[in-house]
Amino acid sequence: MVENLKTTKFRDGSSIPNVTDNNDWTNYGAMNMGAYCDYNNTVSYSNTYGRLYNWYAVTNERNICPPGWHVPSSAEWETLISYLGGQTLAGGAMKEKGTTHCSGPNIGGTNRSGFTALPGGCRQIDSGMYYGNGVSCAWWSSSQINEQTAWYCQLYYDQTSINKMAFDKTSGCSIRLIKD
Repeated sequence: MVENLKTTKFRDGSSIPNVTDNNDWTNYGAMNMGAYCDYNNTVSYSNTYGRLYNWYAVTNERNICPPGWHVPSSAEWETLISYLGGQTLAGGAMKEKGTTHCSGPNIGGTNRSGFTALPGGCRQIDSGMYYGNGVSCAWWSSSQINEQTAWYCQLYYDQTSINKMAFDKTSGCSIRLIKD
């Protein structure tokens, strides 16, 4: 997909809980329950940047993806990163060109891949606070590391690199889908 996921429902039509309260966000994650939010609880952000989801929404048995699509695995992210020149260059090829949505210079942002990464930020663990709108992008993979963490990819407006790292499953990140 060329934009972040914006759904509020699982494939079976059931609603994904929209969790606005910081303490509730942390509690949903602690109970391994899928949830989504709009950055700063502002729906207009989601029109541009997509929604933020905890990892439990990614892997919920009701499936967050429409038929024919899936959340990429860690290995599939690695394939994309390698194809775009490796970790130190891929971020620039994925980022939107220009500074329309960035808080800074958007170093190396060419969007030569057509991915059009926008700095939609994320939702932090523990506090449930929002971070990084205009500064960073973060996307879940479907691959867990252990009971507490899963792989995600993140890039920043002031770097050409993309980082694949561990993130607590209760955090809120964007989701991109790929065709089956």
